[in-house]
Amino acid sequence: MVSVGHLLGFALASLVLIVVPGPGVLFVVGRALAHGRRTALATALGHAGGNYAVAACVAVGLGAVLERSVQAFVIVKVAGALYLVWLGIHAIRHRRSLAGLPPRATAPWWASPTPRPTSCSARSCHSS
Repeated sequence: MVSVGHLLGFALASLVLIVVPGPGVLFVVGRALAHGRRTALATALGHAGGNYAVAACVAVGLGAVLERSVQAFVIVKVAGALYLVWLGIHAIRHRRSLAGLPPRATAPWWASPTPRPTSCSARSCHSS
């Protein structure tokens, strides 16, 4: 039988883990604030898909294989590192096409332009 102290400690630890948002939630919120609802929804779906993929790998026993086999773990780790290097090279090679994208139609709330005085020129501004 579980003691009341252990049960309360477990309940408190569970509450803290449930209430504190993880990096995935913070990433989705950041994307929502920067790019809008559609991008945030796509990010949340991608995050959920990744979680389901990891759960499926663990369900078929890949986690146990990686835990027991150092060689398999190193192969997966090196494959992940190579994929990240490929993503970085791809981003560097295509940075010009990304820079030429048209600006967003709506700016985030924190980036709203400040009103300028009405009579500004290149050399001076005079408030009306």
